[in-house]
Amino acid sequence: KMIRKFKFEDEMHESLQCVPMAVRRKLDHVGLKIGLEQWKSLDRGERLAICHFPVDSAEECDGLSVFIREAMKRRFGVEPKTLTDAQRASAEPPSSPPGRVVANARAAGFDLSAEVWSQLDPDERFALLKMGDAETPSHNLAAALKEFKVPRDRAS
Repeated sequence: KMIRKFKFEDEMHESLQCVPMAVRRKLDHVGLKIGLEQWKSLDRGERLAICHFPVDSAEECDGLSVFIREAMKRRFGVEPKTLTDAQRASAEPPSSPPGRVVANARAAGFDLSAEVWSQLDPDERFALLKMGDAETPSHNLAAALKEFKVPRDRAS
């Protein structure tokens, strides 16, 4: 299965200088954290391998985890950080949109209702969660909301 590529990340997929959303979800899934500087110092082949590694079964998750751990050890002499169970759980976004994501979407001019959220796929929900559930939402939040065809907020 090919990596999920969002239009708002087009540039990122060319250079792989940042960690794409689909990779961030995989990392949450396997319970590892790779910092941006660590990601950048992996070679392009390693970054591509991580991008395209499947994580649909426990064995695939274990395989990706081993690959990342060994690459990080070889490159930095350290293991990547392990995520808490709560952090890992974010790989599977909630069935209703968190309040802060809704509020940040509204501030960007979009109406992210529970009904609209329910029509988004798990990759889209994950992206909105990562970009919109923060005090300061990502600069890409509005582009993602537009790409996912979230309706404009009529009140704004």
